[in-house]
Formats: sequence, structure tokens, C-alpha cells
Amino acid sequence: MRLIETQSRLFFHRGAFIVNVFWDKGLNMNQGLPIVSIVIPCLEEKEFIGKCLDSIIANDYPRECLEVLVVDGMSSDGTRTMVEGYVQQYPFVRLLDNPRLITPVALNIGIRNAKGSVVIRMDAHAEYPLSFISSAVACLQKTDTDVVGGPVITRPRGDSLMARSIALVTSHPFGVGNSKFRTSRKEGYVDTVPFGAYRRDIFEKVGYFDERLVRNQDNELSSRIIRSGGRIYFTPKLTAHYYNQGTLKGLLKQAFKTGKWNVVTLKVNPYAFRLRHFVPLFFVCILLFLIGLSFLSRFALYSLTGLLLIYFFTAIGVSIHGASRNGLRFAMVLPFVFPAYHFSYGLGSLTGLFTTNVRRLDVNLEKCKVEKVEPVLKGR
Repeated sequence: MRLIETQSRLFFHRGAFIVNVFWDKGLNMNQGLPIVSIVIPCLEEKEFIGKCLDSIIANDYPRECLEVLVVDGMSSDGTRTMVEGYVQQYPFVRLLDNPRLITPVALNIGIRNAKGSVVIRMDAHAEYPLSFISSAVACLQKTDTDVVGGPVITRPRGDSLMARSIALVTSHPFGVGNSKFRTSRKEGYVDTVPFGAYRRDIFEKVGYFDERLVRNQDNELSSRIIRSGGRIYFTPKLTAHYYNQGTLKGLLKQAFKTGKWNVVTLKVNPYAFRLRHFVPLFFVCILLFLIGLSFLSRFALYSLTGLLLIYFFTAIGVSIHGASRNGLRFAMVLPFVFPAYHFSYGLGSLTGLFTTNVRRLDVNLEKCKVEKVEPVLKGR
């Protein structure tokens, strides 16, 4: 009985979506829906890839207009076996190899093998609602924009107090700043989106993902799109659920790498980031400066003390507010997770300032004969 109800629901959603698109756009049924290619970079994702693919397969978009490209970095944890099972069961699912392992290479492999006029970049660590794909297509047609995406709701990677605390920290404005896709639900044009749905021809216009960037390749590509006169639209209709780190060690490692690659990306493309991405770097630099100067100046010591007091009282206040909504036990953990996350992020950026050599990245690209792109400098 449950299977019949589920199939009926899917039939209703698919039918309603097709009617809405044709009705809104004045299209006739012979023109059909665009083929959508979903590209999923994947490496050692046995824990999550099944949930991800199940959520995509359950979507209300017609399967005859859909292809799913899982680009795997030669996983050895059983991920490939799981994906191969889906390939055998669903003809629209394909498994591609990514011998270079890193995300931007996987994305470019997927895009070059994609058949669709719409390409959606998805993450194996996420799950997507029933109407995600159809809403993305409808939004692209309605807004006449180049990329559409939506907010991310961070889910805990497990039931532990630390995992749930990490989910709170990485979805709170005090933790991640004014990152719209993490903290906002307001529709409008933005500078970047996660899990974006791209018009295929935008890659021919501005180039593919920059394979020098192990991280932040989405931000860098978004910058080129905007600089070329393109537009990126944000809508809560494309909300995805993302599983973040489950341990403090994993979070700090992630924050350090992200902070470091922010600087690398900035050196590759100076238009790729906003000021908010470097607030932790400024904070850490000021602290280190005041710590060094405090041995020589009492004023510096007082300034350092005042800055730390302001920061920690703010962290405690935010933590108490979060604990009041999620449980008092969080008040014992959040005041430590917030500063640990910020300091690790800032130290990563500081490390990137002194260790990054863009020329070396270019040399590595030449050896591997892979994709290098230059920032688009044309204004809007």
C-alpha cells in the first residue's frame, strides 16, 4: 500500500511540474523538458553516497530527461561497489573515473561527459528534496539567469553532542558570517551558491572549474560568471541538507584547509572572495600582533585583554542563546567550538599567505595537462 501511495505521489508531482512549466512558458508538449545532467564528485563516500543517490532517484523529474554522473576518485572503501549497484539498476546512472582524485577535476570530467543542457553540481555528503531538480529547471527558465541554487541546512554527522554542536556552529551567523546560503532564506541575486544548477553554455563562455583549486572552485567559477555579465540566483526552493564533520578534529582540519585555500584562490583570482571570508585571518593577525606587542606596551596588553573579553563574552552569549533552543548541555560545548573553529580557520589563511606559490600550481598543471583558466576581467 505504501509503495502505491509513493508512486502516486511521484506521478502527481511529475505531472504537475510538467504542466506548470509548459503553462508558464507557453511551450507545447512536443518541445519537451531539458535533459538534466547531475555531476557528483565522489571519494571514499560509502557512508553517504547511497542516501544521496536515493534522494536524487526519488525526485519528481522525469527519468527519461535525467542522467546522474558519479565521478569517483578511485575509492577503496566500497563506494564504487555501491554505485555500481545503482548503475545496474538505473540506466540513467553512470560511474566515471577520476584518477587525479580532486574535486574540480571530477567536476570537469562530469561536465565534459554530460548530455544535458542543464548541469547540476551535487555533493555526495548531501540529500536533496523531492522537487529539487524540477524547481531548479523551473527557476532557470523563470529568472533567465545562468546559475540557480539555494540554502544549505547543516545536519549533524551522528547523534553525539559534538556532532550536533558542529552543525549549530557552521549554520550560525556568528560562526560563518553573512554567508547567505547558510544563514538566509531570502530570494535574490547573490555572488555564489552551493550545489548550483548551471546552463550548459555558461561553461563555454567562461571556462570550466579551475583545476588548480582543491577547494573553493565553486566560488572562483561564480566570480568569473559574474565578471562576464552573468547572474546567479538564490532561492529557498532549492534547499539541500548537508552532513558536516562529526568530530572536533575533523572540523578544525576542515577549517584550516578552507582558510588556507581561501588565500590560494584569492591569489589565483582576486575577484573570487568577499571581505567576510578573511575576517578570521584579520582576527588572528590582530591577536598575534597584540600578543607580541604586549611585552613592550601596557596599552597593547589592555587592548589584547579587551578584545579577547569581547570575543569570548559574545561567544558565550551566542552559545547560551543556542542552548536555550536546543538544550542546555550545548552551553558547555559551544563556547569552545566557536573559537576553535575561528582560530583554526584564521591560522589556515595565515599559513596560506606564506606557503602558497601560484607558479608552482601552474607548473603542476602543465605536468598533468589539465584545465587552467584565467579570471574574466570584463565588468558587468
